[in-house]
Formats: sequence, structure tokens, C-alpha cells
Amino acid sequence: MYDMAILWDWIAFSVRWLHVITAMAWIGASFFFIALDLGLKKAPNMPTGVSGEEWQVHGGGFYHIQKYLVAPENMPEHLIWHKWQSYITWVSGAALLMIVYWVGGELFLLDPTKADLSLWEGILISGGSLTIGWLIYDFLCKSKLSEQPTTLMLLLFVMLVVMAWGYNEIFTGRAALLHLGAFTASIMTGNVFFQIMPNQRIVVADLKAGRKPDPKYGKIAKVRSTHNNYLTLPVVFLMLSNHYPLAFGTEYAWIIASLIFLTGVTIRHYFNTMHATGSGPHWTWAVTVLLMIAIAWLSSARPTETIEQAEARVLTPYEQHYVAAAGFDDAYNTVLGNCAMCHAREPFWDGIRWAPKGVFLETKADVAQHADQIYLHAGISHAMPPPNAIQMDEDAREVLVAWVRNARATD
Repeated sequence: MYDMAILWDWIAFSVRWLHVITAMAWIGASFFFIALDLGLKKAPNMPTGVSGEEWQVHGGGFYHIQKYLVAPENMPEHLIWHKWQSYITWVSGAALLMIVYWVGGELFLLDPTKADLSLWEGILISGGSLTIGWLIYDFLCKSKLSEQPTTLMLLLFVMLVVMAWGYNEIFTGRAALLHLGAFTASIMTGNVFFQIMPNQRIVVADLKAGRKPDPKYGKIAKVRSTHNNYLTLPVVFLMLSNHYPLAFGTEYAWIIASLIFLTGVTIRHYFNTMHATGSGPHWTWAVTVLLMIAIAWLSSARPTETIEQAEARVLTPYEQHYVAAAGFDDAYNTVLGNCAMCHAREPFWDGIRWAPKGVFLETKADVAQHADQIYLHAGISHAMPPPNAIQMDEDAREVLVAWVRNARATD
């Protein structure tokens, strides 16, 4: 029964909810420990091995925190490991990517105007790029470049720019920026899973065995944690970007994404400095504002595909199936009369300059391509069109539901 689409949409929503919750926990823990680490102060009579301490007040009580630069002399009886936030964030994010961009790849992943790919080819590029990206990054970090952190950071930025361009050349705008975020998040979780946690386990094992831990493991973890610190804010932007066509809907989306990584550096540099010294460099905010102005200017570029080009494009097999389904002509006219004034390449509804969510509903191919979304948003639910814009009657909604169910019945 086609109403499995409703169940599938709720599964996606539930996984997204889990992803957001665990991401908040991971980011919150990361920001807390970075601020804590940078705010540590020397104090008299500190225990052997303690590099600094800090007093904090919260929830009606005081906290006295000390950091051992390598490890304490003896293994503590109770030790909390901060790892599950990262792991569950990545696993839930990977599941969400599969649900939205693999299962729904015909709509959300592939862009036939950019690259002629089958769905399986797109999925292989999607998953393979995340794996290969981590391997390249890990290789660079393990090379002699680890002794040149600034150079290593610059190379990481170059790799991210190249990936932003590459994704934008083959995937839809939404998928390109989302995959860049997943690419970056995979590096961050890979740092936790493959480097930070194993190195901490070695230190714990040495303590249990009565050996003095090697400081090099802490240094390795510090480099990876620093990268994660500067990558966090851009990842959050990229994960939100699919809600904003101004971010993903232009030919310059890859440049916008690249500039966002620079804002992540400027913003985090301000807060890192403030945590360490009590005062942040205010020039970073000026640079951030200038970068955002440049991003806003780049976002004003219109879609490169005109309505004429869209109408001339050959339909994909997926689109052909929905166009041939019983009731398509009535559904198409319904969409044109209720949706196309906003969901157009050149919207003519007052106050709208970009099609909401970057979704176009002008040509037959447009409507067929977005059949599932039309069914859920304007057929089953009343989410679209907005009631203060157009009062779409129930008969019109039934036309859309009947068309999509007819198409699905012949799959």
C-alpha cells in the first residue's frame, strides 16, 4: 500500500530527531571541554602531573576541575568516557543520508543536468567518497605534516574545497552540501573512533599495568581534537543548508560552502582566544561579517537551467512512469494552479525570489520528479500550499493522491 510513504517519512523524521539530539550532546561536550582546556590556570600545591585547574559554578554547586597533562599516577576507580555522543551522531547521520539520499536518490541525490548517473553509481560515489576522504585525511595526519599543524590545516581546507566543487559537479545542490557536511563529520567521528579513543585506551592500559604513559598519545589526540573544534560550526551550517535554497541553489554553492569553513575558523578563533585569555580578537567578527556578505552576494545568482531548457530535457524513466500514470494531466493542472506561482525558476508571487526549498513545479518532469513530496505535503497533509496564500480544496488534494497511488500501483 502506498501509504508506506507516510511510515517511511516518519522513520526519516525519527532518525533526524535522534541525529539532532546526539549532535547537540556531542557539540556541547566538545565546546565545554575546549573552553575548559583553554581556561585552565596554574595554582600552588597542585598534585604531581596536573597542568592546571579551574573552578566553576553551576546548578547551585561548585566544581573543582583538574587536568593531568598525560595521566594521573594511578588509575581512577570511576572514569567517564566521552565517545557515544560522537558515534551515535555519525551512525544516525549515516542512516538519515541513506534514507533521504539513497532511497530517495532519484529526487534528492541525482541531477541529470550535471551528470548522467544511475542511482547505484550515485550511491557508490556517495558512500565511497566518505571512506576515501577519511583515508586521505588520516594519511596526511600521520605523515610528517603532523609536525606542521598550520600547513596540515591548510591542506585540510584545500581538500574540503575540492570536495565541495566535486560534489556540486555531480549531485543536486542539496545533496552536494549535505554530503560535504557528512564528509566533514566522518573525519570528525573518525578522529574520535580511530585515534582519540584508541590512544586513550593505551594510556589507561599503561596505568593499569603500572607503566608511565607516553606523552605522544596525548599530543596526537590534541591535534585531532583541534581539527574537530574548527570543523564543528561549518558542519552545523551544512546540515541546515538543505532548508535554504540561497545556500545550495546556485552554481556557486561550492564557493559558499568553502567560505563557511573560513567563518568556522574566525568564530572559533575568537572564542578559543577568549577562553584562554579572557578577551577575544574583535577583528575576527569583522572578517566573519565580510565573509557572510560575500556569501549573500554569491547566493543571488539565479539557477542556470531556464524554463525552456527544463521543458526540453529528456525525462528519466522515473519521471516517465509518473507522467504516464492515470490522472497525471489533472494532477499537473492542479499543481500549476496551486503551487507553480511560488515553485518556479522565476517566482511571481510577491515577496518570493527563490522557489521554497529549491523545488520547481513548472514542467511535467518537475511534477513527476517530486511526486512523493507532492503526495505527502499537498495530498495527505495540508502543509502546502500555505493557507494564507491559496485555499486548496479537498477535491484538488484527492486528485493528487489518486494520481500518485495510481502510479505506485503499477510499479
